[in-house]
Amino acid sequence: MSKSSDWAVEAHGLVKTFGDNRAVDGVDLSVRTGTIYGVLGPNGAGKTTTISMLATLLRPDEGTATVFGHDVQNEAQVVRQLIGVTAQFASVDERLSASENLVIFGRLLGLGRTEAKRRSAELLEEFALTEAARRPISKFSGGMRRRLDLAASLIAQPPLIFLDEPTTGLDPRTRAQMYDTIRRLVSTGSTVLLTTQYLDEADQLADRIAVIDNGKVVAEGTSNELKASVGESSLQLRLIDPADTEDTRRAIASVLGVEATITSEPGRVTAPMTNPDAVTDLFITLREAGIRLAEMSVQKPTLDEVFLTLTGHGVEASTEASDASEPERVSA
Repeated sequence: MSKSSDWAVEAHGLVKTFGDNRAVDGVDLSVRTGTIYGVLGPNGAGKTTTISMLATLLRPDEGTATVFGHDVQNEAQVVRQLIGVTAQFASVDERLSASENLVIFGRLLGLGRTEAKRRSAELLEEFALTEAARRPISKFSGGMRRRLDLAASLIAQPPLIFLDEPTTGLDPRTRAQMYDTIRRLVSTGSTVLLTTQYLDEADQLADRIAVIDNGKVVAEGTSNELKASVGESSLQLRLIDPADTEDTRRAIASVLGVEATITSEPGRVTAPMTNPDAVTDLFITLREAGIRLAEMSVQKPTLDEVFLTLTGHGVEASTEASDASEPERVSA
């Protein structure tokens, strides 16, 4: 199937320019086979343009990329047989029913008529569309159309699946179902590369995450590695008696060796947890001093804090139009 079993995607120095807009500016990605890889960034960051180049839909202006060792430019036909793509906008035929759309997709992908019908029925059930299977797509809601488009990209379950913001427009229940589907795909042998602007989506799904902004990868790693890169976890204490706040601050300084923060909420104290092993000693000290806790928790940095630290703005703040440029299509 492939020249490389270790890496599903390897990209080096990808660049794509639309006029004066450098939509992708030297992107490097390495996606290990059998994993979920998340590309996190705001609208206009260059996520869709990057996916389009990896999926042979756009020709890079600079740089190289391979899919299972096959060059996306020189071996485009081979690459297309190894991938499935779900774009941001539905690719189904509105004049046909859901079932007819899926059977056609299956037939185009080389499945026999019986197998295409079987897979169609399975996917309609998985995406809760069985009751609407014979309904014209023009009668579908936005969420139903999105689910059908996702089903169409999975009908042949290719080795590598590109999901471009797969849960946009889905309600929370359907989004959770989609997460289960993505995990199942990987457990049964596929590799998934997904783009998202949802921080919790990247956090829950991705084995590794590339944070992209203004066409560049500004950080890459596991969710925990990215969070650790912007600071340590913090110890959050809420005291039963707010009058103990100052004594608690002094105990934290003595035992943990750090300066606590007194929040505006009475009895709430926060301290950086640079030495987790000493936290037990702090609790013993507080108990011996008669200071009682109403609540204790450890707060890790969030991906939102990671993005804000790395880029200076939140993940939803960018309104750049780099991904809105008209793509230059590569002939099949």
